Amino acid sequence: MERKLYPLKFEPILKQRLWGGTKLKAVLNKNTGEASDIGESWELSGVPGDVSVVSNGFLKGNSLSELLEIYMSELVGDKVFEKYGAEFPLLIKFIDANDALSIQVHPEDELARKRHDSFGKTEMWYVMQADKGAELISGFKKDTSKDEYLKALESKELDKLLASHEVASGDVFFIPAGRVHAIGKGILLAEIQQTSDVTYRIYDFDRKDAKGNSRELHTAQALDAIDFSGGGEYKTEYTSRENEITEIVESPYFVTSLIDLKGKELKKDIYNLDSFVILICVEGEAELIYQKNQKETVTAGDTLLVPADLKEFSIKASGSCKLLEVHMPDVPKGEKSSIKGS
Repeated sequence: MERKLYPLKFEPILKQRLWGGTKLKAVLNKNTGEASDIGESWELSGVPGDVSVVSNGFLKGNSLSELLEIYMSELVGDKVFEKYGAEFPLLIKFIDANDALSIQVHPEDELARKRHDSFGKTEMWYVMQADKGAELISGFKKDTSKDEYLKALESKELDKLLASHEVASGDVFFIPAGRVHAIGKGILLAEIQQTSDVTYRIYDFDRKDAKGNSRELHTAQALDAIDFSGGGEYKTEYTSRENEITEIVESPYFVTSLIDLKGKELKKDIYNLDSFVILICVEGEAELIYQKNQKETVTAGDTLLVPADLKEFSIKASGSCKLLEVHMPDVPKGEKSSIKGS
């Protein structure tokens, strides 16, 4: 009897960071041991050297790369596989900023391909928890010239040009490639991004690591990547509706919605998506019910990959639960990824 694909969980890939803390353990129950500087938990990754491994069911121990080789479009969808092949297109993380991250920028696809043979890095943040007064940086306050930027960078007054935003739980920020940004101290968030680990560090607040060394800056590389336009609304506004699905971000790289459940079962079908679905539990607990009443429980901090071939399922919450639902946008038939090897 053929075994069918099912909702997949993966072993978290934990990353020590200079700015990391303890919330991934305290709030999201990640097994970080005694470490007090775990800044990132990579929940679903196809990044070379950091490929996720299944933690549940009969496929336990298999890597995401192996699943793509075996199941192909059954896992990700026909058009997604046609475009990306063996490259899984998204990277899902939880980030705990016990201290501010560096001010940074990411290149768009063409520049990233040229320099790094990589995808670009467009991303979004969903704030799960924020200490009182916590802020993040997203974009310039106003249109800025390269000369203004370089002068502010040299005089260590870059913050005067950048837009700071006080944040609270539920806030969303979409960060297209090219936008200067930084996660501030005291913020725990979920990050959804293109599969890329390319970051240009602009300014690191003159910090030094445990050995007294400053981290590398990428001033010249960043200059070609930055979008110097400014102003406008950087925060993504949306209205969450209880027991409904609210789309919050639609981009060429991913579509993200918020599912806000309270004591209800929500039936889903993905016949028309031609894409996998990622469910990220950001609050509470729920059951995903599929294939003749089989169940998978998710609690805050869990991430599930629902294969494209699993066309129907439901999500049931006896109490309150919030999940981010992520899938690929419609991919034009015949479109190919331009990354080598895809």
